Amino acid sequence: MGFAVTKRKLGAALALSLLSTAASADTLREALNRAYASNPTLTAQREALKATDANVAIARAAGRPQVTGVVGLNRNLTRSGVIAQTQGNDKNISLSGGVDLSLPIFSGGAVRNSVAAAKTRVEAGRATLRAVEGDVFTEATAAYMDVIRDRAIVELNDNQVKVLSTNLEATRDRFEIGDLTRTDVAQSESRLSLGRANLATARGRLTSSEENYRRVIGKAPGVLAPPPPLPPLPATADEAVRIALANNPDLIAVTRQASAAGLDVRATRASRLPTVSGVASGDYTNQLTGDTNGLQRSGTATAIGVQGRIPLYQGGLPSARIRQAQAFEGQALEQVIGTERAVVSSTRSAFALYQAARGAISANEVAVKANELALEGARAENSVGTRTILDVLNAEQELLNAQVALVTARRDAYVAGFQLLNAMGQAEADDLGLDGGPLYDPLGNYRQVAGDWSDWAGDPRHTPVATRTVVPAEEPQSVTPATR
Repeated sequence: MGFAVTKRKLGAALALSLLSTAASADTLREALNRAYASNPTLTAQREALKATDANVAIARAAGRPQVTGVVGLNRNLTRSGVIAQTQGNDKNISLSGGVDLSLPIFSGGAVRNSVAAAKTRVEAGRATLRAVEGDVFTEATAAYMDVIRDRAIVELNDNQVKVLSTNLEATRDRFEIGDLTRTDVAQSESRLSLGRANLATARGRLTSSEENYRRVIGKAPGVLAPPPPLPPLPATADEAVRIALANNPDLIAVTRQASAAGLDVRATRASRLPTVSGVASGDYTNQLTGDTNGLQRSGTATAIGVQGRIPLYQGGLPSARIRQAQAFEGQALEQVIGTERAVVSSTRSAFALYQAARGAISANEVAVKANELALEGARAENSVGTRTILDVLNAEQELLNAQVALVTARRDAYVAGFQLLNAMGQAEADDLGLDGGPLYDPLGNYRQVAGDWSDWAGDPRHTPVATRTVVPAEEPQSVTPATR
């Protein structure tokens, strides 16, 4: 109960944080809305859940009546011996038809347990969909923050190149009047070249981040607003792990899969038990040609009864299948422990990364202020001859390094905090309070298909919901005979 209350509080806090983001062309809230509506990983998982829903109807069909119709048009070719003596040797043509009805009465629990296993796997599929939602939102948040970080780093390096260019001009001027040496000019030229190289590298990383944003979100990033603050997170790693073990959807999914595997064992054991079915049949025959010896040309027959099937020996097949089902159950139970380990590890790792990044933010903020003062002092002292050009260049580089580290730490803290929310099962659409339209309802398809009795029902061919990111300039040109 306490975990649920905590989840609601954190989810509400995050939703309010997202709502408080200032309106702009691109906000984190808008990016998450777009990813929720059109990310192909998420839309594909919804279709996978629909396939899992259909397994319930498939399992139920084994316990429902089966009706079979047979129609035949036959002509006698040859008759000899006693058959020819009693039925004649005419090549008669006859029309026959029949209907057979079979209703399972007792199947040893196979149908009941198969339906229960299918329903349990649907629950696992819904938990997996929740997990995919959280993973996609975490990936989208990281992509959003990567673009913000890399744009800031490009801006810092671009400004550094401008500063170094100005420094080089001033150094050359002072060299011309004999105030500095050729070594000072070379050092300034070297730092400017290094700055330009760093700027080119930063621009390349920014392009990579922007393309990753386009892949995850579905569009190229515009001007990105600063992200809203994260909700209050657990104070200790132990508290975070407790919440994660109660709410993590991956752990819930694998636990339900293990339960379904146990039901599979029960269903498989039913193959050694007797089965009972109620049967009914109706047949019609009409001799279309030939002599009927005074009898009517057509006739009907009906029958009703109960049939029992008692398996006596099946070559060891039931035992083999039971052992196989038990092994699958054992595998699922081992996977529960493995997933639990992964949840504990990922939760503690995210918590540690978040705490470390927060500490790095505080330290780098101090470092930036200290380096700003150091640079100001180095420039002043250089003007009076107590500091060299190299001292000034080093101070400028140290300031840039501190600024880049601060930008990176802010990105790392936000992403690690969101990863912690995801590990605790609190980074899904329902928790974020997205307003991009009604949320996807996994129960809608289940209600439609799980109890369906029709043999002729179906859905139209699927049209992709995910949006393409290919722009017109990237489309391959059609090859015409004239251009080959």
